[in-house]
Amino acid sequence: MEDQKNLFLFLTIAVAIYLGFLVFVQPYFVPPKPPAPAPTTQTSQGTPPAPTAAPSAVPGTPAAPTAAATAPTTKSRAAVIAEGSRVRIETPRLHGSISLVGARFDDLTLATYRETVDPKSPEIELLTPSGAEHAYFMQFGWVSADPKVKVPSPDSTWTSAGGGLTPDHPVELKWDNGEGLTFVERIAVDADYMFTVTQAVENHSSEKVALRTYGRVARIGQVEVSRTYLLHEGPIGVLEGTLHDGSCILFFTCDPYDYGVLKKNFAEHKPAVTFTTTGGWSGFTDKYWLTALIPAQDEAVSVKLQYQDVDQTDFYQADYTAKAEQVIEPNGKASETSRAFAGAKEVNLLDRYEASLNIPRFDRAIDFGWFYWITKPIFRTLDFFYGQIGNFGLSIMLLTLIIKLIFFPLANRSYRAMSKMKLLQPEIAKLREKFPDDKAKLNQEVMALYKRVGANPMAGCLPIFVQIPVFFSLYKVLYVTIEMRQAPFYGWIHDLSAPDPTTWLNLFGLLPWTAPTGLAFVSLGAWPLMMGVTMFLQQKLNPAPADPVQAKMMMALPLVFTFMLGQFPAGLVIYWSWNNLLSIAQQWVIMHRAGAA
Repeated sequence: MEDQKNLFLFLTIAVAIYLGFLVFVQPYFVPPKPPAPAPTTQTSQGTPPAPTAAPSAVPGTPAAPTAAATAPTTKSRAAVIAEGSRVRIETPRLHGSISLVGARFDDLTLATYRETVDPKSPEIELLTPSGAEHAYFMQFGWVSADPKVKVPSPDSTWTSAGGGLTPDHPVELKWDNGEGLTFVERIAVDADYMFTVTQAVENHSSEKVALRTYGRVARIGQVEVSRTYLLHEGPIGVLEGTLHDGSCILFFTCDPYDYGVLKKNFAEHKPAVTFTTTGGWSGFTDKYWLTALIPAQDEAVSVKLQYQDVDQTDFYQADYTAKAEQVIEPNGKASETSRAFAGAKEVNLLDRYEASLNIPRFDRAIDFGWFYWITKPIFRTLDFFYGQIGNFGLSIMLLTLIIKLIFFPLANRSYRAMSKMKLLQPEIAKLREKFPDDKAKLNQEVMALYKRVGANPMAGCLPIFVQIPVFFSLYKVLYVTIEMRQAPFYGWIHDLSAPDPTTWLNLFGLLPWTAPTGLAFVSLGAWPLMMGVTMFLQQKLNPAPADPVQAKMMMALPLVFTFMLGQFPAGLVIYWSWNNLLSIAQQWVIMHRAGAA
């Protein structure tokens, strides 16, 4: 019996320690910096060159484009945008422009997402032009194995026939190399976040040319990412039929394609990460936002994920180059169509693109984690309820009720067993007095007593352990899905994905005083306190452990969990509190009928 209680106590404390690590240790864990990169120089063998304005090429074979030259960041984003000629982007969900210098997608804000819950706060800035802080852009073009063929460089100036880019009005950009080749980019966008780019070449020269298309997405400067192993942010893609997303088992990285590893590879003179794939996509993912290059799904491409040091500035790039050359005869034409995604990682939208455009595993841009088979169905259920009642907080409560109904028989058996355990407390006390110094004999007699009445000392563990996978999956949903971002509940909860904003330190807003950031650990809000109270009440219904030390530790757990979960998303605390209330009601009814309440 003591071994079973110790096991139960150990597992409960282990969960508490893990939750504590997630909240108080992991956010401040900073991995060691890689060694300083050695200077790069261009060689005849095509090793990573110092970034230039044009794509590099190894003689005889086209190479994926490298970084464009970057000037020191001295201008604001708005100032850089105002400098050059641009084609306006205006859709129901996107605002921005395409720079005619390089035909770059480098100015994009998300019209339906704001920085804060204030509807007047600025729109989320996704793409930013080179020359401004945190430059982030996408670009398409051509490369040639023949250095004599003049192709548009990343800084070539294109022309536009006029008019902005809207879902109903594609735009066409042109660039003439002055030697008989005319390059055309026809750009279309849907009402959401998907761009379709058709690249074409017209050969008016007297000689045939061989070209390959490329696409790239680049990030310049230090990229801020979440300091947690629960979420991957960085290079991502489905390549060679495999998802590469920095996946982890516990705290050990399994898929090393993240910013830190690319930087470390560069410092150690390792080659860029490359793949050859037919079908798939690649790009960069943030917590809620994604940029992805989607080449033609029936053509083989070479994909590269790389880092370079540009004048002590970080430069990350994901790019692809077509494996097959397109040979364009005199007076001939060639074209290729690819796509690019730049926007919010909405589950239903990614699923729709995956199905309609045949993009493999596109929904995995959202880091649902190793419990994908639980996490995504939980989201689907919450989203369905939201469509019916219009509130994700109520959806969480309804999901909790359904989970309780599913496990109702299991919980009933558990609570009946606990009722028997509680009724046996006087008998166990007598046995403890009878065998005060003989632990082995005491355990033997207690187990015989349990056997006679059909009590199971481990039955009380089941309701807790059954909900642990649901708890972590719901935590994942609240943490990674944009649908939960800034989703309100009622009262003071304006964002279910953020901690309860109230604190007892100012009497929940009654006092005109804001608690300092350093007191976050003790700044418990109203919902965490309600959760702690309900957990304490549920604890009182359970039979106390025979060991007084264990009994004190168990009674302290509600206080421990209250402080730990106080900084968790409010939606998760609401789930736990509501689950506790339902459990208390169910347990009290069963134990009352058994005469143990």
